[in-house]
Amino acid sequence: MWALVAKEFRQMRRDRRTLAMMILMPLVMLVVFGYAASFDVTTIRTGVFGPRAEQATALVDEPFVVDEVDPTVVEDDARLRLRDGRLDVALVTSDDGAKALVDGSRLFKAQAALRGFTAARAALPALEVEVLFNPDLDTSVVLVPGLAGLILIFVGTLLTSLGVVRERQAGTLEQLAVMPFRGRDVFFGKIAPYLLVATLDLAVVLAAGILLFDVPFNGSPATLALGAALFLFVTLGVGVLISSVSENQGQAIQLALMTVLPQVLLSGIIFPLDSMAPGVRWLGYLLPLTYFNQIAQGVMVRGAPLSTLLTPTSVLAAMGVAVFGLAVLRFARELAPARIEENTT
Repeated sequence: MWALVAKEFRQMRRDRRTLAMMILMPLVMLVVFGYAASFDVTTIRTGVFGPRAEQATALVDEPFVVDEVDPTVVEDDARLRLRDGRLDVALVTSDDGAKALVDGSRLFKAQAALRGFTAARAALPALEVEVLFNPDLDTSVVLVPGLAGLILIFVGTLLTSLGVVRERQAGTLEQLAVMPFRGRDVFFGKIAPYLLVATLDLAVVLAAGILLFDVPFNGSPATLALGAALFLFVTLGVGVLISSVSENQGQAIQLALMTVLPQVLLSGIIFPLDSMAPGVRWLGYLLPLTYFNQIAQGVMVRGAPLSTLLTPTSVLAAMGVAVFGLAVLRFARELAPARIEENTT
């Protein structure tokens, strides 16, 4: 038995990549996630409108941060600002009192805002509060769009990387290399099934969320489909890149989990990005799930049009071009040695 134990330790020592991940990754995850795991809301973007906007601004206190003051804006325009994601709260004043509009799709901010307005009623006794988009502050309404993105990550990254590594270990890629196919043709042929499966999974998850958890779908399906397609290009590209640097399926799983876990905790699905420490928050802005979550929540819950989601859509498009292009190049380079060997023989 001791001989087997010694052999496993020697094998572990030779596999330095796995050893580094076993020792360093838990420490890195503890530090990063420790700073990210916070439900505290420190800032609530607030707009104050109506004829008494200037006077009401003096009554707004932390965590409300006034981003816009405009006496000419009416209630309908304030609602559009919340729909477009420009504000978390809109305080619309009138000669008779004030009405607070709260974006219920931002769950923790909405809860903090309601607590803040409870304290503000002493200064504004005629204050009326209305929660938009998610009146009951239902957690599933906020989580389901992000969970749909997690499904796409699971299929696009984990399953794709495992499938390509398995093909390499079985020698199938070398057989494809000697056939009259271009590298990009082989690449698209390999990922097409995963693209189809991910698309079906997305449809099933969204349908289940709508039917079982009463998640609304207030926006355009075409806008969500565009965001999902761009997001899938990124996740599939990451899966192929992981397979290109992995020697076996165990390493592929480890690397895939290293990309999945940060996106679960740092994308804003569970913990608000505004509540994270600044250094960790910027890591969240580098993750594709952050932007897909913004698109999915904006379309499904708030009914936001494409014109107000150009920033996350553009970022996903840029990520897709970079990651997908690099994945195609790596995949073609992986096939090149087998073709050279075949030509020389």
